[in-house]
Amino acid sequence: MATTNVLLRDDVENLGGRGEIVKVKAGYARNFLLPQGIATQATKGNIKQVEQERSVLLKKAATEKSTAEAQFEQMKDISLAFQRKAGKDGTLFGSVTSMDIAEAIQAKGYEIDRRKIQLKDTIKETGNYTVNVKLHREVTLEIPVSVTSEGEATKEKTEKKAKAKTPETETAETPEKVVENSVETTDEEAES
Repeated sequence: MATTNVLLRDDVENLGGRGEIVKVKAGYARNFLLPQGIATQATKGNIKQVEQERSVLLKKAATEKSTAEAQFEQMKDISLAFQRKAGKDGTLFGSVTSMDIAEAIQAKGYEIDRRKIQLKDTIKETGNYTVNVKLHREVTLEIPVSVTSEGEATKEKTEKKAKAKTPETETAETPEKVVENSVETTDEEAES
């Protein structure tokens, strides 16, 4: 296999950091790294140019890390909750993707690129999950994500309302029973 040395212009996951000289397969360099501008050929001239730019790159990396740490401090208490249609066994009709998570974070007032969200597979079942957001190569934020089915959320709300109204007089309990019976009939009608 033919290999070539390239000089990385950006951080590449599982390959190296900005300014490093790495050995990669020629096809990977020719077809991906070079056209994307992620790397350049490791010639003497390019190496000298990067060494001259190194001080600027170190300052830039320090500012990027400090902004990522500041963003981490702002977002460390964030948690997300999603309600989706789901079957009886907890399997979602659809899924929760990194794009959904990015939109939910953006709705809370934070700007995150969806490519920074590290989600191995889409979430396809109800439950509690932890999603990693890579703010910087050295700063990773863990966000708790809760996925519930739409039916569970409405049942929980009605149960909380019923528990809140139990200390009242008996006359107040009678209408609740009527409401519960009417809800059950509508569920039966919906099933048929």
